[in-house]
Parts: sequence; structure tokens; C-alpha cells
Amino acid sequence: MKKFEHKSEPLLARRQFAHRMALYAFFATGFLSISLVFGTMGYAFFANLSMIDAFLNASMILAGMGPVDKLDTTAGKLFAAIYAIYSGVAFLTFCGVLFTPVYHRFMHKFHLKLKD
Repeated sequence: MKKFEHKSEPLLARRQFAHRMALYAFFATGFLSISLVFGTMGYAFFANLSMIDAFLNASMILAGMGPVDKLDTTAGKLFAAIYAIYSGVAFLTFCGVLFTPVYHRFMHKFHLKLKD
């Protein structure tokens, strides 16, 4: 599959752009889902939280909201620290992947207008 069209090529049709957006959204959502599963399992294993509490903590950290439960174990605290650092990078990666086609389309359209 061709990644992106060159600036000398015409703008991608809306239907093809929608398909590209769907593929990028699928990949970005998959990445975020895997990160959430990783965080949920880590909180359940290292912090001895129930699955629902682990899911809540993982989703809150991944979304940048902060932890919900007080952690008592050293392993849980270490996991939470590492997961928080990972989550910051993961969320930015999610946003970058999701908006890459939009940014490219905008820049491509801008270059086409400059050529005219």
C-alpha cells in the first residue's frame, strides 16, 4: 500500500481519504487498547487490585487524569511510575498516528494551492 501521495500528485479522493483515516484510526485504537490491557494486567498483578479497579487506574493514567487508588506495594508503585511515563508517550503516539493523515492532507492541499 502506498503511504502518502507526493506533493506533485493530485489530492486523494474523499472516499480514499476516509479509507486511509479508518486504517490509521484502527491502528491507533489497537495500540491504545493494547496499552490499556498491559496497564490493567500490571495494576492487577503488581498492585493487587481487582480487575475493575485495575482497569480504572490504567485508563485514568493512560488518559492523563492521574491515579485513583492508593498503592500500598512497592511493586505496584514502581509499575505505576513506569506505566505513567509509558502512558504519556503512548497517548502522544496515539494522537500522532490518528492525526497524521489529516495533517498530510492539509499540507498537501496547501502545496497544491501554492502551485496554482
